[in-house]
Amino acid sequence: MSPGAGAWPSLGAGIGLRTVHYEEILERGCSADWFEVITENFLGPGGNPRRVLHAVRDRWPVVLHGVSLGIGNTAPLDLPYLREVRALAREVDAAMVSDHLCFGGTGGHYAHDLWPMPYTEEALEHVIARVGEVQDLLGRRILLENPSAYVEFRASTLSEPVFLAEVARRADCGILLDVNNVVVSAFNFGFSATAYLEELPVDRVGQIHLAGHTDHGTHRLDTHDHEVPEEVWALYSAAIARFGPVATLVEWDDAIPSLDALCAEADRARRELS
Repeated sequence: MSPGAGAWPSLGAGIGLRTVHYEEILERGCSADWFEVITENFLGPGGNPRRVLHAVRDRWPVVLHGVSLGIGNTAPLDLPYLREVRALAREVDAAMVSDHLCFGGTGGHYAHDLWPMPYTEEALEHVIARVGEVQDLLGRRILLENPSAYVEFRASTLSEPVFLAEVARRADCGILLDVNNVVVSAFNFGFSATAYLEELPVDRVGQIHLAGHTDHGTHRLDTHDHEVPEEVWALYSAAIARFGPVATLVEWDDAIPSLDALCAEADRARRELS
């Protein structure tokens, strides 16, 4: 069943809720339209993070973005973790819940990383089944984010955008399109970033991420530690032209700037959306 137009809320331009900005946001607010929170940082009951989260949710929409789902893992899904995510999403009436198209562990070991998957028919069937289980348990659709990648699997028989598109269609989930990750991977592997966008179904892209990366000449790294590069802004314009005014997040996770500087990046994204 296709989600159809309007299935994903058009929230405007948001930023991540990070510890260094907690009190400033609560004291004077900011121009962001919504906030993303890293799901795992708020699963524990009580404490200052929950206090801040509820105060923010009283004024802005909140989106949950996880890093521990491991949708490509071969181990069974972590049901206690998913129940905690479900409870938190209901508690804050999360506008969206997302995670990554990746695997993050093997042989009982968790890697604390987001590894790209082999894009094969076998992996496709595996991910589709797991997304179905996750959505049934959460009682809602999720969105999966395309990863940044530095290695490719010889076993892959499908391109990443085709794989992601098939997961979204057949598992009835959404796509979180990280434009920066597309730029990084396109440079690293020599494919067309604009052609990547054309492979994705318009009605499945429910959220977009923007961020900075580091160019090492021979390769690029997804570092989220400075402003959005002009090359990423250019691809973002192409994405908005194709997918419409999709809820957009500016990610900045290291060397985090002032709140005003971060909001200025979100303000630019908002101008693109209009």
